[in-house]
Amino acid sequence: MIRVVVKRLLIGVLVMWGAASLIFLIVRVAPGDPVSILLGPDATQDQITELSASLGLHRPLAVQYVDYLGHAVRLDFGDSYRLGHPAMSEVLERLPATAELMLASTLIAVVLGLTLGLLAGGRPGSVVDRVVSAAAIALQSFPTFWIGIMLILVFALALRLLPSSGSGTPQHLILPAITMALPFTAIVARLTRTSVAETLREPYIQTAKSKGLTDRQVLLGHALRNSLLPVVTIVGLHMGGLMGGAVIVENVFSWPGLGSLVVDSVTNRDYEVVQAATFVIAGIVMLFNLAADLVYSQLDPRIRLEGS
Repeated sequence: MIRVVVKRLLIGVLVMWGAASLIFLIVRVAPGDPVSILLGPDATQDQITELSASLGLHRPLAVQYVDYLGHAVRLDFGDSYRLGHPAMSEVLERLPATAELMLASTLIAVVLGLTLGLLAGGRPGSVVDRVVSAAAIALQSFPTFWIGIMLILVFALALRLLPSSGSGTPQHLILPAITMALPFTAIVARLTRTSVAETLREPYIQTAKSKGLTDRQVLLGHALRNSLLPVVTIVGLHMGGLMGGAVIVENVFSWPGLGSLVVDSVTNRDYEVVQAATFVIAGIVMLFNLAADLVYSQLDPRIRLEGS
């Protein structure tokens, strides 16, 4: 097991190097640069040259890249010219808010998705199955920002039950967490429904029923465990999608997390913060995928993590 974890971590290091290298190139080939944003359109050539030198942007791209990787290994991404603080410290300061939002939305999606999937998959073709399937397709079709806006209109403006923006209390977390959770809930529900329906056709399920077990005992005691395997996989793989969804949701609800920081930094060409945030996000996704592999093997010991 330890050897497999080490192997996964080494692969993760290569993935993080690729992500760090890619974002380094993207932010530098994108239109605009910090110099033009800081000095404005009326700057003289001497001012541009002086500021470029102070920011290190006058050096060849290859030299910048080597210097960037050397500092990234030490988790030093430089200082943010916009915020005046080390970029990594700014990212880590915003990370807990994003982690709180992701964990809350994941918990909602998994609990609600599993429940709906079990209800639908336990009675394929029933009214409950058709309603859950239709609702899941509808939820996956709606854009995340639209869901957030509708929730604000209904629960914040019309009913005045919950705050529409900000953070600091559990009430502030409800609407953004639900907004992120609903599309993910649809995915979990559909996958669980299909997995449960297939599992219930297996011979060992018929054997369990012949022993006198009730449908509830068969569903929760036998079918659910094997049906969790694909759900665990999709949860681990979907964490990257949740990080992307956090960018939209945090801006809709003015949530002070990593997503809103990245958007502001990209807008202002704050290279250091964008690079530090990308590095942290890549590491988080890698760890979630590793955790999904480990949980997968615990649910079904026959599965070898060394498999392709």
